[in-house]
Amino acid sequence: MASVLLKNIRTLVSCDEADRVYERVDLLVRDGVIAAIGPALRTTADEVLDCADFLCYPGLINTHHHLYQQFSRNLPQVQGLELFDWLRALYEVWKNLDAGLVRLSSLTGMGELMKNGCTTCFDHHYVFPRGAGDLLAAQFSAADTLGIRFAASRGSMDLSKKDGGLPPDSVVQTVDEILRDCDDAVSRWHDPGFGSMRTVAFAPCSPFSVSETLLRESAKLARARGVRLHTHLCETKDEERYTLERFGLRPLAYMERLGWTGPDVWYAHGIHFNDDEIRLLAETGTGIAHCPISNMKLSSGVARVPELLRSGVRVGLAVDGSASQDGSNLLEELRVCYLLHRLQWSSDAPTGYDVLKLATRGSASLLGRDDIGQLAVGKCADLFLIDRRRIELVGALEDPKNVLGTVGFRQPVDYTMVNGRFTVRQGRLCGLDETKLAEEANRACKAYLQRTP
Repeated sequence: MASVLLKNIRTLVSCDEADRVYERVDLLVRDGVIAAIGPALRTTADEVLDCADFLCYPGLINTHHHLYQQFSRNLPQVQGLELFDWLRALYEVWKNLDAGLVRLSSLTGMGELMKNGCTTCFDHHYVFPRGAGDLLAAQFSAADTLGIRFAASRGSMDLSKKDGGLPPDSVVQTVDEILRDCDDAVSRWHDPGFGSMRTVAFAPCSPFSVSETLLRESAKLARARGVRLHTHLCETKDEERYTLERFGLRPLAYMERLGWTGPDVWYAHGIHFNDDEIRLLAETGTGIAHCPISNMKLSSGVARVPELLRSGVRVGLAVDGSASQDGSNLLEELRVCYLLHRLQWSSDAPTGYDVLKLATRGSASLLGRDDIGQLAVGKCADLFLIDRRRIELVGALEDPKNVLGTVGFRQPVDYTMVNGRFTVRQGRLCGLDETKLAEEANRACKAYLQRTP
């Protein structure tokens, strides 16, 4: 693998354990790993990039997405709906997914993420229509094409409308089918080693679309195979009413009973926790993927992020699905997160830098990774660069640690590097033609939406 020297970086925000901010330093990458950081390094490299006018940040880490939703954004029939009704309407679209659509939606969704500084994406895919093909293979192929680190989930649903769930029969499976597929996904794709580009988690969809048996058995299999567990939880009051009516328990108590707490578990959203539940999350090491824009669009509520953080709960940042974000831009999520909590909590809100750390170190922790999420010697070389001379940053550079939260950055970054290789150069994806990809994806999207009655 080629070596790269980022020369004379104007400002490097490391997000390391000491919260170091470097000025005028070099960063040397060898074999995908940061080999040295320091002023005027005396070394050679296969590629040298002059970074005298660049800000450098750790690559952002997205901890919850639904890439298949890239082709169901901005649909008029779901405008103004809240989660349960929104899902019922969109399942009629999503039941027509196939491997070709999943490949294109993954390419475009992860491409957008990477153009905006994201270097690792976890995708929660749980819609597996009969006869749709090998959907996880399509996703890993897309990730390989782009060069992004990809954490896949073998998601699942086994409760359809006839069982009291929300999805149609054609997208649910039996518990045996799901567990067999989960086991196979780990054998085929999961790499737990340092610098891994491919990992797998088990991710039943939600308490209102899967059975107790599936949740319990998924947890047992995950721990036997050494992979992590993920699902949606405490996203809406409707969900809370559902578990209280069905099981006589609040959502977190229900999941705890089934073995779904611990440092290998993280939940998406986590909005409606009470004080005792926040303490339980902290005590058990259970994490939360915070999705502020989706929570706002679907009127789900505001997560108690300041209290979660003060209590020691691990929190990461996520964009959620492209149909509720409505995009794949973690930089945008970062600024909205900062502003939302300033509005809600005033001086108790996380700072812009705190939110950057949610999207880097915090997110890495949720995925069980200590090799990404910071810029330090011995860590993976995942980072992005922004030219500080850009007009969007005029007058905003007194505080580079906080600027991505307070001011934000709403253009593609200049460079993104994953595992020591540039995947974005001068704001464009490397290795593929963006215009051709967009044309192909739009044609496929149009045909896909026409299948819906």
